[in-house]
Amino acid sequence: MRKIKVMDEALANKIAAGEVVEKCASVVKELVENAIDAESKRIIVNLKDGGLSLIQVIDDGFGMDKDDAVLSFQRHATSKIYNDNDLFFIETLGFRGEALASIASVSEVMMETSQGEVGTLVHLKGGKVLEVKTSSAKKGTSITVTNLFYNTPARLKYLKSEATEASNCIAYLEKLSLSKPNIAFTLTNNDKKVLETHAGGNLLKTIHEIYGLNVSSNMLEVKCQNDDFEIYGYVSKPSILKKNRNHFHIFVNGRIVRNNEINRAINDAYNTYKHEGFYPIVVLNIDTDPTLVDVNIHPTKQDVKFSKIEVLTNLIYTKIKEVLYQNLLIPNAIYEEENNNIKDNFIERKEEIGNEKIVQRSFDFASSEVGEPVKNAEFKNLKLYPVGQVHGTYIIAENEDGMYILDQHAAHERINYEMILKKMQEEKVNIQPLLIPFNMEFTTSNYKIFKEYIPFLESLGFTIEEFGFNTIIIKTHPTWLKKGLEEESMEAIIDLILNMGENFNKDKFIDRMAKMISCKMSVKANEHLSILQMEHLLDDLVKCDNPYNCCHGRPSIMKYSNYDLEKMFKRVM
Repeated sequence: MRKIKVMDEALANKIAAGEVVEKCASVVKELVENAIDAESKRIIVNLKDGGLSLIQVIDDGFGMDKDDAVLSFQRHATSKIYNDNDLFFIETLGFRGEALASIASVSEVMMETSQGEVGTLVHLKGGKVLEVKTSSAKKGTSITVTNLFYNTPARLKYLKSEATEASNCIAYLEKLSLSKPNIAFTLTNNDKKVLETHAGGNLLKTIHEIYGLNVSSNMLEVKCQNDDFEIYGYVSKPSILKKNRNHFHIFVNGRIVRNNEINRAINDAYNTYKHEGFYPIVVLNIDTDPTLVDVNIHPTKQDVKFSKIEVLTNLIYTKIKEVLYQNLLIPNAIYEEENNNIKDNFIERKEEIGNEKIVQRSFDFASSEVGEPVKNAEFKNLKLYPVGQVHGTYIIAENEDGMYILDQHAAHERINYEMILKKMQEEKVNIQPLLIPFNMEFTTSNYKIFKEYIPFLESLGFTIEEFGFNTIIIKTHPTWLKKGLEEESMEAIIDLILNMGENFNKDKFIDRMAKMISCKMSVKANEHLSILQMEHLLDDLVKCDNPYNCCHGRPSIMKYSNYDLEKMFKRVM
């Protein structure tokens, strides 16, 4: 008896729905992307109970006639591609022809659409057409989805709470708004407006509408191109960081994408400007020839592959690094403090959604009398005079412009970090013999790994010899290693090598080693310094390439201008 059969179309659509439609936000994504492909200028998304009860997407796009309206719900019916060659020139967000068929197979759908003359209403449930009739002639398309997953109980039980589903829809529409600043988006939940952006093509204004003034006023423009890629967008200053990568908004030819290599390049560009585990807000548009990117990897079309990924990541890394360096700042202490409370400068409207709150901000840039932090390209010409120390941790210095507070450990760490990196770049390695060589023992497995890196460590200035079973003896070290910390530093270096293991990368190793050793050899908090020691530290900090942050991203220096001081003590009003 024959066992292999061709499944019917309804079952095939349900299986496809498992890939395309995972949650309420998946429905919103597919419907809104179709609206964008229809050249809409205004898109409204209405939710009931976070999308659990109803999802409605209304657009002012070019609409469809009756025949196309009915055909659009058939699987693989699409107006985007017609042959194999079209797959190499995909410029629309949708193209697979699976979304509407998949959504309709697991819900009840009502679609009204018109090209401006006569309208068509199509009513489906479980993928079956129940009704087709004439409707409103208003140009555009309105699709309403109810009873989501009513016929697939296994999928239905995995839907989250109303608050979570609403949050997912909002997060997606925020990303889409940033990718399409020329389109006006409105999102409501239970008839309450929770998100609104205005068309105009001004990306920074859209960032303001999504994130508010504190973020939008602390974004840096990124603009560059080469023969293959054109990049435009904004990245946040190191003072504006988040605890996850959810705020990396990457768009390729207007499509929201995920790509680990791009994320890594962005994160590496912020090296030494931020704490480990914190991430900037990034909005980057990448325009390229469609033939250089493959979006046909996953049904969601968010995972993509580039044929010239190294060229792209190098361009992104280099430009962001350059932008950050050009905007190095000594933070203005008053500015930082008041900006943390900047929410008082714009209107908030909080709407309850389940147990969560959504904040809608006003859409006009708020005004503030707070002064901008001083840009210090001229920092190397400053002369700072130390006047004392607080808690054995913070150095107080002054000049004619105001008062400066330095974190002595952060400042010294930056000095040592740059010193070590510069020593590493020198052709000649200066070494120091150890008065009393010391030995180190390993487990058999670790010793086998470590032996592979002995030539590399010797190139840095360490003289290492085998000394019995799974044991080495170290006789010399590079001169930049602090006296008295030789053994402790060497143990930390070896641990770093073993931890990196197969993922060992020379450049990353040198950077992490320099951070680790510079921290160990720097003056600590609660360590009292003489005025002369403070002067030396300030003089060395001024010579640094980036004197404003320690190598882990913490600020090393803050400024109170004369005006700030007078304002605090009510000498000026």
